[in-house]
Amino acid sequence: MTTVKLSNRLKQAVEFIPKGAVIADIGSDHAYLPCYAYEMGYIKGAVAGEITDGPFQSALNQVKNLELNEKISVRKGNGLEVISKGEVECVVIAGMGGALITNILEEGKHKLEGVTRLVLQPNIGARNVRKWLINNDWELKGEHILEEDGHIYEVLMAERGNPMAPYGDALEKGLLLGPFLREEKNETFVKKWIHEESHLERIIKQLEKSTLTQENLKRKGEMEQDLKSIREVL
Repeated sequence: MTTVKLSNRLKQAVEFIPKGAVIADIGSDHAYLPCYAYEMGYIKGAVAGEITDGPFQSALNQVKNLELNEKISVRKGNGLEVISKGEVECVVIAGMGGALITNILEEGKHKLEGVTRLVLQPNIGARNVRKWLINNDWELKGEHILEEDGHIYEVLMAERGNPMAPYGDALEKGLLLGPFLREEKNETFVKKWIHEESHLERIIKQLEKSTLTQENLKRKGEMEQDLKSIREVL
């Protein structure tokens, strides 16, 4: 039994980690995720990376208190610079915006040699993450959506493979809504996209009342396309 309490969104991320892997948890905060994953028997070792002093010190303290120094290496650095090529099999990046996750992956691409799985939990902007995966030959293999403390989170899992495989002939819908999530269409998924539908409708109405510059027209067109995709899926 683990002594570490983990949020449900991070527990879902852990469930996507391959059993017995060595992982890197980027933006590890208090190193809760790798400590929990080790204590629960999911992983055999980890690198916990943090860029800021406070969380870095918290992670060091957490690992030391649990006497896991031999199994979890806490390192300070930016993104994937905390790992060496071939050091880990799975990279976890959770609790950030999709744009930041894609920046970390893009800047550290050369460190992904030997990595067989990515577990990514964007707080917003999951479409950005899915696009990056496609552009870099990572195949989305699983997705999960859940609500916790009034927020809805998506967790994505990808492996090297055919990046277009999960999308079929509905690429744009899949990028926006998630190819697996839109097929499953569970209660949380429906709740999220009903809310997004209303949000987009309001913004489009506001844009129609404003001066329709070229930029606004483009934005309005993109939003109308998203709205159409959401309505078709719902």
